[in-house]
This record gives sequence, C-alpha cells and structure tokens, in this order.
Amino acid sequence: MNEVAERVPVRRVLGLAVPALGVLAAEPLYVLVDTAVIGHLGAVPLAGLALGGTLFTLVSSQLTFLSYGTTARTARLHGAGRRADAVSEGVQATWLGIAVGVVLMLLAQLLAHPVAELLAGPGPVADAAGRWLRIALLGAPLVLITMAGNGWMRGVQDTKRPLWFVLAGNGASAVLCPLLVYPLGWGLEGSAVANLVGQAIAAALFLRALFVEEAARRPDPAKMRAQLGMGRDLVLRTLAFQVCFLSATSVAARTGAETAAAHQVVWQLWSFLSLVLDSLAIAAQSLVGAALGGGSDRQAKGIARQITWYGLAFGALLAVLFAAGSQLLPGLFTADAAVLAEVPHAWWFFVLQQPIAGVVFALDGVFLGAGDARYLRTATMLSAAVGYLPLIWLSLGFGWGLAGIWTGLTLFMLLRLVTLLLRMRSGRWAVTGAESAPA
Repeated sequence: MNEVAERVPVRRVLGLAVPALGVLAAEPLYVLVDTAVIGHLGAVPLAGLALGGTLFTLVSSQLTFLSYGTTARTARLHGAGRRADAVSEGVQATWLGIAVGVVLMLLAQLLAHPVAELLAGPGPVADAAGRWLRIALLGAPLVLITMAGNGWMRGVQDTKRPLWFVLAGNGASAVLCPLLVYPLGWGLEGSAVANLVGQAIAAALFLRALFVEEAARRPDPAKMRAQLGMGRDLVLRTLAFQVCFLSATSVAARTGAETAAAHQVVWQLWSFLSLVLDSLAIAAQSLVGAALGGGSDRQAKGIARQITWYGLAFGALLAVLFAAGSQLLPGLFTADAAVLAEVPHAWWFFVLQQPIAGVVFALDGVFLGAGDARYLRTATMLSAAVGYLPLIWLSLGFGWGLAGIWTGLTLFMLLRLVTLLLRMRSGRWAVTGAESAPA
C-alpha cells in the first residue's frame, strides 16, 4: 500500500470533523455567551462563574471515558463490520452515565459551597460559585447521557445528528440565559437554570437516537467492566488535567477578583479553541479506530500523519487570528478596566500555544482512537507534575500572577508535545483487531 492509499480524502476528514467541531464548540461557545452576560454584572459574579464553571468542568470531565473511551471501542467494532455490537457499547455507557450522574447530583447539594470556600477562601466569590454549582449539577446525569451518546455515534462515524442535538440544547440555553439573568432578575443563578434546560433537551434527543437502534438495552455488567478498564486510565489522565486547571483558577481567585476574572476570559477562549482543534481529533479517533478494527495498521499510521499536519496548520491559523484580535476581543467579555488591564499577562501565552495545541490534540485523537489510554495517562501525569503544577503554586508564593500561571501551561503543552511525538514515532500504538488495544 503506497502513501497515497494510506491517506483518506480530505472530504471524508472534514465530513467527520466539521460536525464534530459544532458539537465540541457548542458548549464552550455557550459558556462564552454566559461569560459575556455575567461579566456585565461585575467582577465578583464573573469570578464566581469562573470558579463554579471550573468545578463543573472538573466533575463532568472526569467521566470523559463515556465519550472518548466509547468512541475508541465503538470505532473498532464498526471497522470490523459489527454495528450492533458497536451500538451496544453506547447503551452500556449510557447506563453508566445515568448511575454516576445521580450520585454526583446528590453529592453536589452537600459539597458545592464547602469546596468553593476551600479553593477561593470564604467570601462573596465562593458564595456565588456555590450557588451556581448547586443548580448546574442537577443536570449531571443529563450531561453524562450526552457524553455517552456522542461517544457511540462518533464511533459509527455519525457526527451530523449529534450536532443538531447539541445545538438544540445549547441554543435554548443561549436564549434563556440573558432573559433569566436580566429581565427576570435571577442574576448568576439564572445562568445555571438556563444551562440545566439545555442539558435536558440534548439528553432527551440522544436517548431517542439510542432507542431506535437494534441493540440490547439492558445493563451488561461484563461490557461495563470492560469500559471501566479503559475508563480508569482516562479518568487518571483527565484528573491530571483538572488538578492543573483547578489549581490555576484557585491561585487566580486567591490573587484577586480582577485576576480571577481576567483568567476566566482568557481561559474560556483557550478552552473554546482547544475543542475547536479537537474536532480533528474526533475525526482521527473514528478513522484510526476503524482502520485498526479492520486490520490495517498502515492505513491507521497514514491517517495519523495526515491529521497531525492538519492540526499544525489549523493551530497556526488560529494563532494569527487571535493575535490580530488582541485589542478587540477581551472587551467583548467585560467592560471592567481593572480586569482588562490584567488580560494581556495571559493573552500572548494563549496565542503562542495554538500551533502546539493543534499537534497535541490531533495526536491525542490518534491515540484515543487506537485505545492507547495507558500511555496518554502516563504522559499527561508526568507533564503535569514536571511542568504545570510547580509554576502555578510558585506563582502564588512569589506573586507572579497570570504570567506565572500561563508560563506553567505553556511548559505543560510543550512536554505533552514531546511525549506524544515520541509515541507516534515508535508505532507501538497501532495494534489491529476489533477489540485489541496497545499494551
């Protein structure tokens, strides 16, 4: 097989990546709208949203194996021509999501405010974050149902329907948010209620899509145990991310409301663009998993090289665009002069990271599609321990502020880039078979 044959048509990559981009961008785009709405209430509500939103992401992101792990397992089965078995993975992931989501919903009512105070210290920021989080996490089961739905549908290379499902939910939230916050006077709590309504709409649509498939609907403990095996590594990997990101938000909050608010603005843009870049990773997961499930390691490697180059080019383009918008974009999220004065201390780190992120997220998708969760876990935890965490907490001790926090994030991304390129070159991730995974 020659190099041309190992590649896939650009149209096919875009056919998966563009709808996936809509799905991935919808939630952070809604958060950006939410940030803009709450930002005009003042620094304290915006800082409360920053802390509450970070805690919400921490909780939901720990269960990303319901989407990414399900995609990996489903894509291999789909590539082997076993659609019913592939959909069955989605059924079991949905059962897991419901069970875990109910537990999280109940725990949030007890722990939201104490955890917010632990991270930000007693005061108005922690109070605002706790109120927002209690409402938002009522939707934990709904969020996890949506994750599982995205996972199995990506695995069978259906990224168009999930786009419409997610847009329906987030569109409703975007309309409700300003109405609840301002005319009805619900303030920060109005944003959480709008979020909850959107989650319910999306989850209902994903459940309907699952019910019309020909697959067993009862819980299957054996399949759930297999999912949890990969889930363990993905949870630890995600935990490394979230410890870093939560530490950064906590240090920013302890530095001051203006610093926390500025970090929220730039961080939400970074999160948004990371998911934009991750659209190529979704295509990589589906295509690489299907190639390996179908027995072609050479095709999987060709797709991996192809999508990595796409990621680099996409990241470089985003860097240019956001460098050009450095004077305009921050003002869309807040009019507070003190907050705007803090933004440049993080902005240029954010811009310079985009080409690095393009390659890193593309390779994440390749290895997730291959089921190489164990290596991703180890590489991420090492990069966090060596790069990000030390600089975050040194920033608090030495008063380095946002510049120190974002220097840590840059080092973290560079270390991840090196570890992923080394794995790519080794080729040990490309293990074929419908239910195989790298050792």
